[in-house]
Amino acid sequence: MGLFDDVSRLLEQQLDEFLKNNPHLELQALLDQVEEQERDTTQLISSLQNEQQRLETEILAIAEDIQKWHTRINKAQNANRLDLAQAAQEREAALLRQGNQLWGRMEGTKKRLTEAQELFKQIQLQKKELKTKQANTQTTANSNTRAWAEQSYSTNRYQKETDPLEKEFQQWDMDEELERLKKELKK
Repeated sequence: MGLFDDVSRLLEQQLDEFLKNNPHLELQALLDQVEEQERDTTQLISSLQNEQQRLETEILAIAEDIQKWHTRINKAQNANRLDLAQAAQEREAALLRQGNQLWGRMEGTKKRLTEAQELFKQIQLQKKELKTKQANTQTTANSNTRAWAEQSYSTNRYQKETDPLEKEFQQWDMDEELERLKKELKK
């Protein structure tokens, strides 16, 4: 484990140094991370809204059941059917407990939803700040690196034959080789 930890630490240090020397890449990495947090938070908000809606629907259904059983309690008492009245009261009490539990869960869901919405606002603010910093940093970055940062360049995106950067380097290599051959012929 010691060797693995040492290698891991060395790689982290080299990455930190690289990012310090290339602040535009660090900003891009941070921006990517914030965008991922934004997506996750959006999904969480949607999930919590669905949960809240489901709980509200369940609570309304239980409230209707409570009203139904309350009416049955009165009907049984008026008919002097105390056995049915007692059973109906027990059912009503169980429904009230269940409704209270669901109400508590709904309140917890509402609280989490409010917190998630506040977090989403903070993430959007952070994203805006990072984009502003990135725009300022990119004006000073060289064009090749800036293009990579803007496009999140992927080496899998281009085939060697169609990659314009690859063609440019091949042309440069050929020009250098041609110059070298010319110099040799002049000797």
